Amino acid sequence: MIGIIGAMDIEVNGITEKMTDKETKIISGTKFTYGKINNTECVAAKCGIGKVNAAIAAQSMILTYHPACIINTGIGGGTGKDIHIGSIVIAKNVVQHDMDTTAVGDEPATLFFPQENIVYIPCDSMITERLELACERVGEKNYTVGTIATGDQFISGTGKRLLLHNQFNALACEMEGGSIGHVCYINHTPFAILRSVSDSVSSEDDAVEYHTFSRMAAEKAVKIVLEFLQLC
Repeated sequence: MIGIIGAMDIEVNGITEKMTDKETKIISGTKFTYGKINNTECVAAKCGIGKVNAAIAAQSMILTYHPACIINTGIGGGTGKDIHIGSIVIAKNVVQHDMDTTAVGDEPATLFFPQENIVYIPCDSMITERLELACERVGEKNYTVGTIATGDQFISGTGKRLLLHNQFNALACEMEGGSIGHVCYINHTPFAILRSVSDSVSSEDDAVEYHTFSRMAAEKAVKIVLEFLQLC
């Protein structure tokens, strides 16, 4: 079974609409839709915006449905100069940029796990490669694999975006992937993150870009995830 998590309706509805034999369940306030797409069992959840909502959904999904892997999909902001509106960023790893214990000597964005402390949570390389293949199969050539940065804030302004790029080599930023990765890492559940860029490093107003291009970007992400399910 494949687990899919998105924050908003526009990131998830295009997937659940394609399901057959659907069942829905509310767990800890999150709606889960279980069904099949092209005979592939999958469960999709709209978690809501932010790291805590995403973590609740990921843990609930793992405990209830035991997915073979989890894909976090949706829109994001570009943080690299070569990442433009409509670009696809697939994570090789994810960093929680808003974690900060540097005042006591830790490296920026250090995460504290029971057995180790790390900054970058690695994504599953096999799933990442399949997402790349899915991009190519739908004719999407404008995709890049790299670091995605997660934090509980909408990053606005070229200076803040480039700071994330310079500090963490991040290509995109968003508000859920890092916490989903955190939960998956602890539970030994393979995961991957795919983001379609709705707002970018530019002279344009970031909020205007987001509201103008978010639906288009979300539809691109849905198309790629549906193609990924064809490969499963």
